[in-house]
Amino acid sequence: MNAFCYIQARNGIILGNNVRIGPGVGLISAGHDLDDYDQHTETKPIRIGNNVWIGMNSVVLPGISIGNNVAIGAGSIVTSDIPSNSVAVGNPCKVIKKKAAYKGHEYL
Repeated sequence: MNAFCYIQARNGIILGNNVRIGPGVGLISAGHDLDDYDQHTETKPIRIGNNVWIGMNSVVLPGISIGNNVAIGAGSIVTSDIPSNSVAVGNPCKVIKKKAAYKGHEYL
């Protein structure tokens, strides 16, 4: 974990092994009800697989699933699911290429 991250887990966040989170990342598992700002919406939890890197100042929105062996580029806004073995960037975050198998240490 790095400095200035915002983790809001009202609907849950499920993290795999070896998840790297850059500074300023936001993981937001529930949005506000647009008719009553004091209430939060219910969604499925955020799911982040194994061997994932989430770059600086990225935001992962409620109910998103990020597969295994994924790199999310800095400043990305993850608004839809990201499949395993992907590099994804942008706002909204989109897959730009396939990622080779993870070669680092497997943390269990």
